[in-house]
Amino acid sequence: MKKIMLFAAFILGALSLSAQEEIQWMTFEEAVEAQENGDHRPVFIDVYTDWCGWCKRMDAVTFHDSAVAAYMNEHFLNVKFDGESRDTVEYKGEKFVYVPRGRRGYHELAAAMLQGKLSYPTVVFFDENFNYIQAVPGFQEASNFLLIAEFMGEGHFRTTPWEEFVANKRPQQRSIERVETVNATE
Repeated sequence: MKKIMLFAAFILGALSLSAQEEIQWMTFEEAVEAQENGDHRPVFIDVYTDWCGWCKRMDAVTFHDSAVAAYMNEHFLNVKFDGESRDTVEYKGEKFVYVPRGRRGYHELAAAMLQGKLSYPTVVFFDENFNYIQAVPGFQEASNFLLIAEFMGEGHFRTTPWEEFVANKRPQQRSIERVETVNATE
């Protein structure tokens, strides 16, 4: 009887793990097309490389957090973009291509989104009209990432300084890394 109960608990645990929500990723072109077809959510882009250890950790830890995934799927069009992709991307009549450099290279679209600061991982936020808001470099734990996503996804960046937003969201947690953001009120 104990073996049956243990087996049933194992199966239920495995099912609940597999039922966790995951971020629904799309290509850059699919996000552009979705916005052109009336999906007016802001755009979130995870710029990564295959060799980046912190990118892999962010995938495994932050992006697989169920609260992060649920929030991102509801509020954003989510794009994964390889900063060293060799695929040509067309956007607003311009072609972005891979640029070889040494043993590696970079993609012009990644360089444009990261304003020439090729650092991985970096997440980039665009508004509902595909206007650049902010790039945030480096690994982020799920709780910090969720704060950043809420700040961007709900439009708080337009009226509220980051420090004030964090203080209002989590008054007890003052040690969150400062994120310089575009503040439309300045």
